[in-house]
Amino acid sequence: MELPSRLIDRAVDQIAGLPGVGRRTALRLALHLLARNEEDVRRFTEAIQDMKEGVKACTVCGNLGEEDVCGICRDARREEGRIAVVEDLRDLLAIEATGHFRGRYHVLGGVISPMDGVGPADLRVESLVTRASSKDCQEIIFALPTTMEGDTTAFYLDKRLRECGVEVTTLARGVAVGDELQYADELTLIRSLQQRLPYSASTGDVSPAP
Repeated sequence: MELPSRLIDRAVDQIAGLPGVGRRTALRLALHLLARNEEDVRRFTEAIQDMKEGVKACTVCGNLGEEDVCGICRDARREEGRIAVVEDLRDLLAIEATGHFRGRYHVLGGVISPMDGVGPADLRVESLVTRASSKDCQEIIFALPTTMEGDTTAFYLDKRLRECGVEVTTLARGVAVGDELQYADELTLIRSLQQRLPYSASTGDVSPAP
């Protein structure tokens, strides 16, 4: 459809570039912003700009925050030797919401997806190998989506981590195949964490990890 203003059209193009937002929804949001007063729009744009300029990745785990080292990595009460590997912040928050995991995290920043041009070099893989090689590291837990991309990523990481001699486990399949972790309910996540299995579970009989 042809819009009556190039400025509206430009705003719609930018909003439609967000994940899961089509042009129809983008137009509705653009018109909503246009109807707000200038102070509301100013606060909105400032919040986005401040987030972009002020949020940084934790130098240890890749979690997002406003300091070089995130609160979880600084928390001495967390188990340093148990690390859950997640795709992004949404999955970390999903696990944290259960209140049943007291270890630490490693945020990959995505999953391997050749179709999207994302390879191992685009993820925080080397820093994970470095952390897994530490004498304090006891267990690496794959808390990745049960999608083809998630499985591909787990397979690649498992090969890289073998040289570290660390125990590698994965969430029990309480999380349905094809699901993303962030959409799992808390009870399912709790059970999947408690009943996690050695990563080689897909190829033979296993017992739940301690």
